[in-house]
Order: sequence, then C-alpha cells, then structure tokens
Amino acid sequence: MNATPLHRHPVDLSPATIERSSNLPLDSHVHTDQSPDSDVPIDVYAAVAVERGITELAITDHVDFDPRDPAFDYTSYADRERVVRDAAERWAPRGVAIRFGAELTFNRRWAEDVRAHLRRHSYDFTIGSVHDWPGSPYRQAGIASFIAGRDIAEVVAPYYTEIVAAARSGLFDTIGHLDVVKRYLHPYLTAADLGERPEILEPVLQALVDSGVAMELNTSGLRQAVGETYPSSATVTRFRELGGRRVTVGSDAHRRDLLGWRLADAYDALRRAGFESVVFRRGGEPVRIEIPAGSGAVAAP
Repeated sequence: MNATPLHRHPVDLSPATIERSSNLPLDSHVHTDQSPDSDVPIDVYAAVAVERGITELAITDHVDFDPRDPAFDYTSYADRERVVRDAAERWAPRGVAIRFGAELTFNRRWAEDVRAHLRRHSYDFTIGSVHDWPGSPYRQAGIASFIAGRDIAEVVAPYYTEIVAAARSGLFDTIGHLDVVKRYLHPYLTAADLGERPEILEPVLQALVDSGVAMELNTSGLRQAVGETYPSSATVTRFRELGGRRVTVGSDAHRRDLLGWRLADAYDALRRAGFESVVFRRGGEPVRIEIPAGSGAVAAP
C-alpha cells in the first residue's frame, strides 16, 4: 500500500489534553477500522457513545477514487455496509442509533467515478471532502516552494476550486472540513493569516448556499496545530449571513478517545451563529435535529 498522505496521519494527544463532550444528539463523522487510518472496531465507538450519552453516530469511513490513495479498494461496499448494519441492530436496544455513511474524497478528475459509485450504492449519509490529492501542491515535500512568492488567494485557489465543484456537484449531503487546507499550509501560512483574508471564502460559501448542500463544522482542527475548527466560527457566522441554512457537525474521530471530541463547543458555536438545528439524513429525506442548549464538555480522566 502507498505511504499515508498528510490528511490521514493519526493525531497523537496525551490524555491530559483531551476534552470529551457528553449528552449530545449526534456525531456525524466517525472512522472505524474500515478506514486505513483507524484501527477502532465499530462496537468500541458504540460503547463509548453509550457511556457519554451520544445517541446517534454516522460511520463515515473513507472512500477514495485515485488508486494512489490509501482507501482505494481498502474495503468493499458490501463489507462496510454489513459491519455497520449489523452493529446498528446490536446497539439500537441500548439507545445508540448507528447510520451507514461514507466520506468520499472529491476531485473533479474523478467526479464521474464518484457519481457512478453513488448511483450503484446507497448510503444513509454522505460527506464530500477535498483532501491533499496525489500531485496536489499541498504535499509536505513541496509546499514551501509552492507558497513562496504567491498571494494567499493564489495559494488556496487549487483547494477551493475543488470545494466549489464538490458543492455544485449535488452528490453530497455535506461538505466536510471546509477549510482543512489551513492544516496543510501550517506553519508556512497560519490560520490567523488566512483569517485576515475572509473575502477569499466568499465565493466558496456562496456556492454552498446556492447548492443547498450542508456545511460541516468539524472539530478535528481543535486538536491539531491550527487550533480552530474546520471551518472557523467566523466562517460559520458568515455562512449564516449569506443565507446558509444547513449545517452538520462531527468530531472526525479516528480513535476511541476522540469520539465526540469537543462537539459541545461546535454545537454552541452553531447556536451563537444563529442555527437552531443541524441537518442529517438517515437514508431518506433530511431531518432537522435540534441543537442542544448548553451541552457540557468534560475533561478526560
């Protein structure tokens, strides 16, 4: 198998730095051992959900379409569906609803492959994400030279061009970790540097508004060097101002102790931006799930 690219690297946090959220309605971005960058069995996550009062999970293991990417043919659709559906039956009596989702890596070069996959296969919930694709300028070995001498808008353009295309494709329920490009750019360009140029994101956010696709608020950036969510709370607020009405929320967990990680903060940020609910699909029409008021984060022992 090919070497794991940047966006698949596991996160290494000491227990003292981990905060967990409890008594929450949904974590809609979770990776199990059906993804190449996680070794967590689905039942482990379900048990954690019972312990913490997280009542619904979307299992969204990676689906890649470039043979050079690690999740390309890593598992079959049939195997992934069987694992999730069987777990859903086991855990429903214990108060955890488990949905069969996928995080599908998008790039215009394989957009038709994504479309064909979704015509053949049915998911409860789909995340469309742009990652540091093979040959992209965001690979660690060449990123410093790519940034040198370029304006910030030019630096992020290749990534956001793909995000706009993903939003307009109509293929996905939500767009995952909207500005994860800031992870690839760190420390050459920081989140603060990008935050000083909010106009760059205007056409990206407008594409989401126009298409009606949801924007995910992903908490994984809070445990990475960038130190803020994907996207930032300021971007969430601007999305609302532009007319965005659909949001989802997920921890992007790849480890047991990261399930639900700081989702209370994400729900609170959405509420402060004016959202009263998140939008989620359970295989049929999307439903709205009320954002809980004042769900607390608890420190890990």
